Amino acid sequence: MQYQSIRVVHPDQLDSATAQTPGSQRFAAIYSGAGIESLMWGGLFVVEPGARTGIHHHGEQHTIVYVLSGSSYIRWGERGEFKATAQGGDFLYVPAWLPHQEINPSSEVPFHWVVVRSTSEPIVVNLPDDCWPESAL
Repeated sequence: MQYQSIRVVHPDQLDSATAQTPGSQRFAAIYSGAGIESLMWGGLFVVEPGARTGIHHHGEQHTIVYVLSGSSYIRWGERGEFKATAQGGDFLYVPAWLPHQEINPSSEVPFHWVVVRSTSEPIVVNLPDDCWPESAL
């Protein structure tokens, strides 16, 4: 039997040239562009203090998130009508096709997430900012 090698990706090897959503930054770690053949995608997600992402979804990808640090207010649904807060140590599951938005309520601390997606290439579909009423907050 032929085994593949374990790959270690160091912080200075993370790649920001991946699909992005306004208000946040994604850094790819496990992806084909790094020469890693995987059925999944993995990386780091950062939202700076006081920032919010655009409303978006990830197409057919299911997403699992582990919150490394900070706090995030998350909205989702057809009109952004559902909400939750996630903090360091929490896990999140985001189903495929679900419109959502992350908001950093802190004025001082960014939040950092480890993100794993169910397909090998990132899918990010950014939606118009006005697709949800502001009153849903």
